[in-house]
Amino acid sequence: MNTTPSSASRQPAYGERARSYERDTAAFQPYRRAVVEALPLRSGHVVLDVGCGTGLCCGLLRNKVGPGGEVVGIEESPEMAAVAREHIAGKGWDNVTVVQATAEDVEIAPAADAALFCAVHDILQSPEALRNVVTGLRPGAWVAAGGGKWAAPMMVALNSMVSLLHAPYVRDFSGFDRPWQHLERLVEDVQVQELAFGSGYVMTGRTPA
Repeated sequence: MNTTPSSASRQPAYGERARSYERDTAAFQPYRRAVVEALPLRSGHVVLDVGCGTGLCCGLLRNKVGPGGEVVGIEESPEMAAVAREHIAGKGWDNVTVVQATAEDVEIAPAADAALFCAVHDILQSPEALRNVVTGLRPGAWVAAGGGKWAAPMMVALNSMVSLLHAPYVRDFSGFDRPWQHLERLVEDVQVQELAFGSGYVMTGRTPA
């Protein structure tokens, strides 16, 4: 059964706040950098930015793969994808592209060297999306995921703040205590680091060789 969310079920913020997304989420930029830094990329690599939004990680990834590499953003929201393409064109990054598609349906060819899942909780809760992306990676490819999560239950005030910050961009908080639980079943050598008193995380792993 196809469980791909329709555009009607997508969080409204991904359309309504596309133009202000960079400003609205500026506080998260250090965490975006941390997730990208956790991804072992080399010059010439092809990397997927899954759920790339307005492209806030694209430049960071491009710096790691160099002019001979390639960054492919995947974004469901047409509004977010449009802003990302404008940003990319303004920077003149001819080796960065954005494909407007769901992670469940996007066609990936040729096999990529790595994939980034940054602040994309809904995608991480879709086994169908994860299987499609991981299948598009070469054997031994690296993946990195990061974003928000629930801190320990005793951290009531912190978790209230986390809920307020992420609610506009999360359709369902199911799995928010361990957002990487579906991805870790598809990869090996899994490492998880918690950040911000347990309210964030960075997870890395590799596809089976």
